[in-house]
Amino acid sequence: MAGNSQRRGAIRKGGTKKGAVVGSGGQRRRGLEARGATPPAVARTKHPAAKRAAAKSKAEAKANTGRGGSAPRPAGRKNDDAPEVVLGRNPVVECLRAGVPATALYVAVGTENDERLTESVRIAAETGISILEVPRTDLDRLSANGLHQGLALQVPPYRYAHPDDLLVSARDSGQPALLVALDNITDPRNLGAVIRSVAAFGGQGVVIPQRRSASVSAVAWRTSAGAAARLPVARATNLTRTLKDWASKGVRVVGLDAGGDTSLDDFDGSDPTVVVVGSEGKGLSRLVRENCDNILGIPMSGSVESLNASVAAGVVLAEIARQRRR
Repeated sequence: MAGNSQRRGAIRKGGTKKGAVVGSGGQRRRGLEARGATPPAVARTKHPAAKRAAAKSKAEAKANTGRGGSAPRPAGRKNDDAPEVVLGRNPVVECLRAGVPATALYVAVGTENDERLTESVRIAAETGISILEVPRTDLDRLSANGLHQGLALQVPPYRYAHPDDLLVSARDSGQPALLVALDNITDPRNLGAVIRSVAAFGGQGVVIPQRRSASVSAVAWRTSAGAAARLPVARATNLTRTLKDWASKGVRVVGLDAGGDTSLDDFDGSDPTVVVVGSEGKGLSRLVRENCDNILGIPMSGSVESLNASVAAGVVLAEIARQRRR
C-alpha cells in the first residue's frame, strides 16, 4: 500500500504481494517473555504488608526525632511518654537557664538573631544539646498560631520515682521525712512552685496522682527554677492508697484547708510528715481528706479568704522548717 513504508513500525512480510504494513514491533514477543520472580509483599506498595511496614517506619522516625535534621511533628493526643516541645524565645531561654534536660534546640532557617537566640544557642552548645537548623515550616506545624519565633526546644519525658522509693530515700536522708502530696493540682506552674518550695525548705520529695493532675512538663521545670532536677517526684496510681501505706509506716498525714481543725500556730512539725495540698477551688477530695490525721488551717487576715495552693504549701513548709531548725 502506498505510503505505508513511511509509517512508524512498518515491516515488510515476505511472500506476499502487499507492500509495507504496520506490525507490533516486537511487543507481542516481549509480552510472552518471563517477568521474573514475584517481588515480596513489602515491596509491593499496594499490599497490606507494605502499608504496615511504611507505618512502622514512620513511627520509628517520629520516635527518633531530634537525632536528624527535622523538627518533631505534633501529636494528635498528648502522650506522657512522648517528648515535649517548648516554643518561643522567652520560654526556650528560660528553660535552658533553669537547666531543663533538653535533647535538641531547633532554629528555623533565616531566623533573625537577638540576645535570646544567642544565649539559647550558647547554653545549648555548652551543655551538649544538639542544635539543629530546620525549615520554618517544620516549626509552623508545631504551633497552631505560628508564634514560635523561629525557636523550639525538645524536652524528654520526665522519669518519675516510685512512691515506696520516695519514702525510703526520705528515711535515709538522716532527717525526719518531709514530703508533699498534691491532690487535684492541675496547673503545672503550681506544681513547679511546690517543687521549688519543697527543695528550699528541706523536703525530700513530692508525690502526684497519675490522673487528674499536672505532670512535670517544661512549664513545671521552668517554674521550679531547676529544682526538679534535684528533687524526686513520684507518681501514685492511687493517692489515697499511697497515703494509707505511708501512715501505716509512721508518717503523719496532714491536709491543708482554710477551714482546718488545727491552726498552723499549734501544729508540731517535728515528726515525719506528709503535707497534702488540694486545689484552691475544690480543695481536698473526700477520700484523701478522710485519711488525713489533721487538717491544718493557716491564720490569715479577715480580708483574705484563701491562698494559692503553692503559696499555702510554701507557708506550711517554711513553718515546719523553722520548727525543725529550732
